[in-house]
Amino acid sequence: MMTNRNREPTVRLTVAQAVVRFLAHQHVERDGERNKFFAGCFGIFGHGNVAGLGQALLQNEIEDRDAGRDLSLEYVLGRNEQAMVHSAVAYARMRNRLEAWAVTASVGPGATNMVTGAALATINRLPVLLLPADTFATRASAPVLQELEVPSSGDITVNDAFRPVSRYFDRVWRPEQLPAALLGAMRVLTDPVETGAVTVALPQDVQAEAFDWPESLFAERTWRVARPIPERRAVTEAAEIIRSAKRPLIVAGGGVIYSDATDALAGFCARTGIPVGQSQAGKGSLPYDHPQSVGGIGSTGTTAANALAADADVVIGIGTRYSDFTTASRTAFADPDVRFVNINVAPLDSLKHSGHVVVADAREALEALDGLLTGFSVDPAYRERIGELTREWEATVERAYSPTVVGTNVATGADALTQSTVIGIVNETSDPRDIVVCAAGSMPGDLHKLWRTRDPKGYHVEYGYSCMGYEIAGGVGVAMACPDRDVIVMVGDGSYLMMATELVTAIQENLKLIVVVVQNHGFASIGSLSESLGSQRFGTGYRYRDSGGRLDGPTLPVDLAANAASLGAEVLRAGTADELADAIKAAKAAVRTTVIHVETDPLIGGPDSESWWDVPVSEVSTLRSTQKAYDVYARSKEAQRPYLRPTTPGGEGR
Repeated sequence: MMTNRNREPTVRLTVAQAVVRFLAHQHVERDGERNKFFAGCFGIFGHGNVAGLGQALLQNEIEDRDAGRDLSLEYVLGRNEQAMVHSAVAYARMRNRLEAWAVTASVGPGATNMVTGAALATINRLPVLLLPADTFATRASAPVLQELEVPSSGDITVNDAFRPVSRYFDRVWRPEQLPAALLGAMRVLTDPVETGAVTVALPQDVQAEAFDWPESLFAERTWRVARPIPERRAVTEAAEIIRSAKRPLIVAGGGVIYSDATDALAGFCARTGIPVGQSQAGKGSLPYDHPQSVGGIGSTGTTAANALAADADVVIGIGTRYSDFTTASRTAFADPDVRFVNINVAPLDSLKHSGHVVVADAREALEALDGLLTGFSVDPAYRERIGELTREWEATVERAYSPTVVGTNVATGADALTQSTVIGIVNETSDPRDIVVCAAGSMPGDLHKLWRTRDPKGYHVEYGYSCMGYEIAGGVGVAMACPDRDVIVMVGDGSYLMMATELVTAIQENLKLIVVVVQNHGFASIGSLSESLGSQRFGTGYRYRDSGGRLDGPTLPVDLAANAASLGAEVLRAGTADELADAIKAAKAAVRTTVIHVETDPLIGGPDSESWWDVPVSEVSTLRSTQKAYDVYARSKEAQRPYLRPTTPGGEGR
């Protein structure tokens, strides 16, 4: 121990060692509950970080072990840099953004592989700390391996690619800059409005440089996650708008779940009778069988939610960012006089659609509204309509779940299950607290419509970025966050092939995943979309190139079950409904990761949401299929609205 010029005790550590020690002493507190913020650090080492952060993590592990302490910062080796970020993000989501992971990679492709994960984290507003190595600060041996040389600038590196997809970015050129960078990172990571990917780039020479740090840098810090209370006038006027509504509708987003407002929402809508449609992130904010739950809303929603949205005169958005899927590309809310009340902790989201702004924590706002709406309830006829629409949709779900609907295996011509039936069997065989994980392809849309969520954390679909390859990596993070629950990863063959390697990470960490691989020999979602847009499923099937030079030959002989087995997973094959149900039961009884392979027919889709999604069609074409699709697109576009009418308590737009 030394003393600096201000007589404060100091400790001599490298920059990397200081980073690790700092992260191990960060805590968060909300509602009086305090916990460590960083669970650990995912990493893949290369020349840029092996002697810096790699050495520091090793030293931390040995010091904790020798002192008889629990690991203050666990290290997990991943197989793909992007996947490590996905696992970290999934963990943070399951812990309601109150815990996070750091992720480190070497300079060069290791670092830039994380950029996609950074974009996913920021779009979904989930905290992750990225620690990419960087090129030499001293430039002593420039240009070094993997250094980007830009003729017009001497200080740009490949890590500048993180800037537009990070909520906070810094590069530590000198040790003296580290404290400000770390404190700035924590400010953003623990802010429910600003959170997302935080990137602190660490030049490889600086990581290994020693410095005399003030011991106060490593004191335990507790970052308070506040619950912003709604401004009195704003919430009073919101209540006035809601009281004037005849056909109100709540759109529940992920903010309801992150703020732990699910019980408050359940009580509020039960008392008022207001129905609740749920975004992808908000699915689970009410259990599927709550009388006011009308399921997913928007392009991948239910006919019940979308019928109510079309007639709603007041839309109450709670913790939603109103994505294009949620609003059906601004066609869902069709009443010409529709008004919006937007409750959100983020001003950006509360201002959307010219809504009445209530900047507040979802739970605090709901409790305040509940008190102001005493005695208010929707008309009994409206309650009855909600019930009728919900019962009709549940009958649709039952038909979709039915194993009597049989498709065709496009590779062999044999019978095959439909994806809807697969979802139904998995849902009905699962337990209420099991967690389904998905991200991309046709599966998220079908899950949003069909999955019967019974627990607020039982539905984990990444649909802000809808990143192919997220599923298994995300499942790793979910299983780490919820070791007492079964994690069911639903993934199509296209997304599986993007990042199946994280099965190895799951096995390494003794995590149990149940991975249901749906093999449909191509991109089912984009194939269907392509056909609807007049592009004839071009380039969406996994096929040989034929004699004419087109990718239109027989299906490729890909065996995903054999691939999963080669990575160390237990593998079960299921061809019928009974075999799939038995496989799920066997996987749930197992203690390690199991992959279930099932063939489906990509040409039989799930039930129609009776909604729209804006994907432009070629305005001119020699293809008749495209011409017809454009005519449909042009007619659909006519229903799109800007939602710019101001909302006031009296209902008058000014």
